[in-house]
Amino acid sequence: MDIKNKTVLVLGAWGLVGNAVTRKLIPEKPKRIIVTSLREEEAKGYVAQLKKNYPDLPEGYFIPWWGNIFVRDAFKNLNRLDILDNPDMRKVLMSDTMDELNDEILKNSAIYKLLTEYMPDIIVDSINSATGIAYQDVYTTYRNIKNTIEKNPSPEALITEAEKMVCTQYIPQIIRHIQILYASMNAAGTQIYVKIGTSGTGGMGLNIPYTHSEEKPSRVLLSKTCVAGAHTLLLFLMGRTPEAAITKEIKPTAAIAWKGIAFGEVKKAGKSINLLNIDMSDAIPLGEKLKINLDKEFKPTGDKLKSVFIDTGENGTFSRGEFEAITAQGQMEYVTPEEIAEDAIFEIKGGNTGHDIINALDNATLEPTYRAGFLQHFAVEKLSELEKQHGVDSVAFELLGPPRLSKLLHEINLLKKVSLTMKQILSEETSKLQQMIVNLLMNDSKLRSEIISIGIPILLPDGKSILRGNQIKIPPYRGENELDVTEDKINLWAHDGWVDLRLENIERWKNRLNAIVEEAEDIQPNDTSSLHVRTKRYWNNFENIDIGKVVSWIFIHEERGKRGKA
Repeated sequence: MDIKNKTVLVLGAWGLVGNAVTRKLIPEKPKRIIVTSLREEEAKGYVAQLKKNYPDLPEGYFIPWWGNIFVRDAFKNLNRLDILDNPDMRKVLMSDTMDELNDEILKNSAIYKLLTEYMPDIIVDSINSATGIAYQDVYTTYRNIKNTIEKNPSPEALITEAEKMVCTQYIPQIIRHIQILYASMNAAGTQIYVKIGTSGTGGMGLNIPYTHSEEKPSRVLLSKTCVAGAHTLLLFLMGRTPEAAITKEIKPTAAIAWKGIAFGEVKKAGKSINLLNIDMSDAIPLGEKLKINLDKEFKPTGDKLKSVFIDTGENGTFSRGEFEAITAQGQMEYVTPEEIAEDAIFEIKGGNTGHDIINALDNATLEPTYRAGFLQHFAVEKLSELEKQHGVDSVAFELLGPPRLSKLLHEINLLKKVSLTMKQILSEETSKLQQMIVNLLMNDSKLRSEIISIGIPILLPDGKSILRGNQIKIPPYRGENELDVTEDKINLWAHDGWVDLRLENIERWKNRLNAIVEEAEDIQPNDTSSLHVRTKRYWNNFENIDIGKVVSWIFIHEERGKRGKA
């Protein structure tokens, strides 16, 4: 797409790659660039530098924004450890990650507020998301809870550590991030999203010689790879969603360098490294135990660690020796941020760099085949023959799920059994259809049992009572055996997994079938092109109802669940 006059959001713009992306965007003449970073001073400082470097651009061209995009907006400027140490905020964080996504969680998220405020047409995401999530280090959290258990603690201490461990789980965090990102981009009308991802190991394998602990390879490092891989496949799914933004990912498999080379203070996590005053006589004898943390710390000299260094942005500050070792041929080697930025810009403009991993996955995965499509007809035909031979209706078993599929299949099957054809259903009074279905269920105990025995309740016409078996699929059991019953909840449960015999639901089915008939009849009889699939012939001229076809139509039109790519 054309970048000119578009609003572009660069997530992680202060970082190494984000810095290069921002500068490469400017010649494309976007309307404005939203420059983001984790810290306020980083975002504002970078905007100040950009204004100085590009004085001819109008005021408001570069807009700073800062904060953690993985939490709600109220927490975005807080240290994550401070959030975890606060019981009230920790519970909110846990709920935001683990509960079902709802409007309250979505609209209070930092991403949603950012996107709906600035409505970006284009997003380039250069945040090292896998590092941010994986380096929360679930293994350290595990050791903390293990130690707490072994010390026979109070229930309060156990609850605290358990909640912290829940908040540290990687997969729920990346899933929630993608859910919120997808919904927020839809709300903002974002047209294209480009992620600068990671392999987690800079292109190295399981033999990577750099580690974060005594193990090799480090589980923390491999966790980064796992999160990065999960992130990519979630983006792969987002890219296959018809209404989503165009989704791309550039995934460098090398070290990324560099931002600057200088002599000065070496800092870790933004803080100076104090030099310590330790004499040779301060040697500590090795006895039976070694303390990780000293009872009495050594005093600093007052000097800070200063040296020649190469700044690789969020990837770290390296000495000459460190940089020379990891970028040597046969090690990580490296790629420049400008090359990554060029690929990202070229992909946004519709070019094909060959480095979009989402496109690569699209081309490498095994798609539906002609043979399978041909045989599908045979399989359905054979199933139908066996139904007639054994005098049964093969409707739904609730082994595949979700319950809504079973609910819809049984509802259309009930309508089929009392009226046979689509047009007969449409010609009957809704109340008469309702009574015919009730009579059928009263007289056919086998049919009634087949529905409720798989966990699908039947909501009776009064909307106040149900037929159910020993187990129900909706609502699912989530630790509470008793739930409050309200009209809204009944409507939700009926929608998700109850056969609903209320008049309004039967009327809803008539509207669906009428839409199917109108859609097919709008196709001109002389139009024999390959344009149309669901013709009158597809629907058996509305005579015999294929219940699976009807439910697939509902999934496409009502659930917006159409497959995006072959």
